[in-house]
Parts: sequence; structure tokens; C-alpha cells
Amino acid sequence: QVQVVESGGGLVQPGGSLRLSCAASGSIAEVTFMGWYRQAPGKQRELVATTTAEGTSKYGDSVRGRFTVLRDNARNTVDLQMSSLRPEDTAVYYCNAGLRDSTGHFNGYWGQGTQVTVSS
Repeated sequence: QVQVVESGGGLVQPGGSLRLSCAASGSIAEVTFMGWYRQAPGKQRELVATTTAEGTSKYGDSVRGRFTVLRDNARNTVDLQMSSLRPEDTAVYYCNAGLRDSTGHFNGYWGQGTQVTVSS
């Protein structure tokens, strides 16, 4: 069984910073990609940032230059360092991991989500 768990959300003022963390655990053979998506009320879930095991990263247009995705392959973790936060960054942030489990099957797994609110 595989679990993906996020932590680190909360309330932050505009212009502030926040760091989210995510860990994949369980019967994992290989993690190929990990990353973050977000969903604001009334909007579709959108890409924030993803990274491969080789270190290739991709960012959504609205966060490029402000957010940084940091991955630790040895621990199967991925952090999202967010800076210069704006009210429009308010959303539930979800961790996503694409991995091969111990039975050899490849699947995508989602965490339960963590709320980030940017407000004065």
C-alpha cells in the first residue's frame, strides 16, 4: 500500500513565503515523478510544479520565478518553496506522485490536500 501525505499549509500575508512538504511511503519500488497541483474554489485543478527523478522540473506559468520544487529521491519527498505569494495563490494544494509499486504496477497517487490562504 502507498501513501502520499502533504504538510505545511496555512495562512500567509501577501508577499510572504511558505513551504509545503510531501512524502510518499509504503510498498514503493520506484518513484518517477512527483509534484504539486492546486485547486481554487470554482476552478479546475492546475499544475503548479513537477519534477522527475532525473531533476527535470516544469512550472505553471503563474508561479514560474516565485515557486521552487525541491525533490529528495532518497527519501521520496518533494517540497514546494513558495515566495512572493499573492491572494490568487489561495487554493488547496495537492501532492501527486507517479510511481511503480512493489508488485510492478505503475500508478499516480494523490495526497489529501493542504490549504494555502494568502490574505492580509
